Amino acid sequence: MWKALARLTREPDMSVSRIAMWSGPRNISTALMRAFENRDDCAVVDEPFYGVYLQDTGIDHPGREEILRSMDCNWQSVARNLCESVPDDCSVFYQKHMTQHIVPAMDMGFAESLTNCFLIREPRRIIASYVRVRPEFTLEELGFPQQLALFERLCAAQGKPPTVIDSTVILTNPRRSLETLCAALNIPFSERMLSWPAGRRDSDGVWAPHWYASVEASRGFERPEEIALEHVVIPKQYEPLCEEAQEIYARMAQNALV
Repeated sequence: MWKALARLTREPDMSVSRIAMWSGPRNISTALMRAFENRDDCAVVDEPFYGVYLQDTGIDHPGREEILRSMDCNWQSVARNLCESVPDDCSVFYQKHMTQHIVPAMDMGFAESLTNCFLIREPRRIIASYVRVRPEFTLEELGFPQQLALFERLCAAQGKPPTVIDSTVILTNPRRSLETLCAALNIPFSERMLSWPAGRRDSDGVWAPHWYASVEASRGFERPEEIALEHVVIPKQYEPLCEEAQEIYARMAQNALV
């Protein structure tokens, strides 16, 4: 939440690594934000376009009115802050973004001035988890088309794919994967990324009570007991959507860190 960032400087600081992590829902995006926030050199912002998304779509999420009151809902000024402002005394500014929050009115050109990374997860597992929260949804609500569109835009602008990492890789071997991720992002790895104190953070969005119970109880990356992918069951009406999402996932996964 942008208001949680205290004492902002308005002049862009080129020595600060502005890392934009783009993820869909039902991933480990909040745990990864915890890992970065636990570094001595890092400040974080939690889903800065959530208010923009709720205002633009009119979608009803838990705590909707409180979220809208708590945030800047003008995408241009949010984007400007992400690119130009920075909390004092940090050399890494980590931005947790949800790709479903990218609405059509947004010009994503601002992302080209950030260090971008894409967090992905096998879509069948995402759908099986998400359907327990919202029984009716579209592919766009899961953020897959928006994630691919931004990925391809950055590929074209930069002449090479931006960094991609699969949540399964992180959960399988946190140390190795975070070391590899930090190297790809041109920042030093910190041991502090592997564990963190349980509980809430001032930087968490006001939506935390509705969504963050498991991460608030966590002290590090814990790989859940998961059934084999071929046994993950989703409602039959979502099989075509899953196939579309799988094509997007496969396109991005071929560039993922291992």
